[in-house]
Amino acid sequence: MPSDNFRKLSERPVYDSALLHVAVATFEAPDGSRFERDIVHHPGAVVMVPFDEGTGEVVLVRQYRAPLDTELLEVPAGKRDVDGEPPEVTAQRELAEEAGLEAGKLELIGRFFNSPGFSDEQSWCYLARDLKAVPDERHGVEEQHMTVERVKFSEVGALVRAGEIADAKTIVGLFLAQAFLS
Repeated sequence: MPSDNFRKLSERPVYDSALLHVAVATFEAPDGSRFERDIVHHPGAVVMVPFDEGTGEVVLVRQYRAPLDTELLEVPAGKRDVDGEPPEVTAQRELAEEAGLEAGKLELIGRFFNSPGFSDEQSWCYLARDLKAVPDERHGVEEQHMTVERVKFSEVGALVRAGEIADAKTIVGLFLAQAFLS
């Protein structure tokens, strides 16, 4: 929802790739001054917190992240890169691709902006329950080498505090799932 106090005047593209579109936009502030901001347009993402109610575990993936040159422990997630695909369909597809799971019950538990200081990326967060194993269909070299790990849901807070879970979407997703389930 646009601001009543600030106004976007223009935007010029700077870089386009299959995933990202970078632009420089000009805005007018409430006092009439003008300023520019770099903006990254992103198609959005889905985040799934697969929760096994029988074992009290969440299913996470350990994946290499090139910008950090390290592996991170994360909830399964994926880009909304299929035009017109509803986010819940993307969530089921990505859950199967990355974790080899299908959710019998998929509930939207929140939406959030990942980095609103420079990007319009929005994530739809789902709690995935009634899980059943399906063949995974991993794409890309990082996904092909990821591992699937199960962690007691009661232990994720300690893992976040210890820095073992440091990925923002994972922390947000786990927090939303905890709030939803309590």
